[in-house]
Amino acid sequence: MIPREQARHWEHPALPGVDLLHARYIRHTFPRHAHDGYVIAAITGGVEGIGLPDGAERAGTGGVVLINPETPHTAYAGTEEGWAYRVLYPTRQVVAAVAAEISLPRGTPAFTTAVLHDPATARMIADVHAAAERDNALAADTCLRLLVARLLTRHGAGPVAARGRQGGRDVAARARELLTARLAEPPGLEQLAAEVGTSPFALLRAFKAVYGLPPHAWLTGERVKAARRLLEAGVAPATAATAVGFTDQPHLNRHFTRIVGVPPGAYQRERKNVQDLAPGAS
Repeated sequence: MIPREQARHWEHPALPGVDLLHARYIRHTFPRHAHDGYVIAAITGGVEGIGLPDGAERAGTGGVVLINPETPHTAYAGTEEGWAYRVLYPTRQVVAAVAAEISLPRGTPAFTTAVLHDPATARMIADVHAAAERDNALAADTCLRLLVARLLTRHGAGPVAARGRQGGRDVAARARELLTARLAEPPGLEQLAAEVGTSPFALLRAFKAVYGLPPHAWLTGERVKAARRLLEAGVAPATAATAVGFTDQPHLNRHFTRIVGVPPGAYQRERKNVQDLAPGAS
């Protein structure tokens, strides 16, 4: 009997700046997207396929997946049985703080390896989850810091290098600023290119070189991120959907679930649970 898909995407008050995902996926696929922070995952069953800028990778049980901020990637089942994993999503600030404590260069560190077979490190990732699930704040924070320090020491490098030539980076950055400011009602490609002083094709080429995604795909990811912030603040999914530019709640549900791995309602319920658990909550 093939197990059914299941996922929990949550956070714990003892780990500010870190999201946790515990999931088994069989048919679910993550479209090409990028995170503001890092992805640190331990494969606990099956095989995960990961599409990265330099090609496809596979990670099986005991494998660890490391993805740097702003790195576009996909994820999908590497076998018919799918894959199970435990994931940590620490922000840049969380990783940079550990890097500073172990005297790495200032800036945003980069992992030099995307996939490695390291059962010991995979168990450390699972230990962070287990401590958080037991509501053991001291153990969760301790395990997280030891894990990040181990990864940076063994697989870390200096600050993440910017992609693309300077001129292209400037054009892409201006376009990104315009899209961010007009998230719900973005301009078309031709208008966007005109506003940043270039041609549509040149903008597409520059934007993808810098951010790894065409503007429309990047915009979808940003809308999902904005919807997450609204859901965390208690805004109803239907209201959040239209506020960030999705047509309606089903439109949000489809893209949110594909990128985050759980539906908006489930995501919001976990955030409310965290607020209820936080010190001083009434």
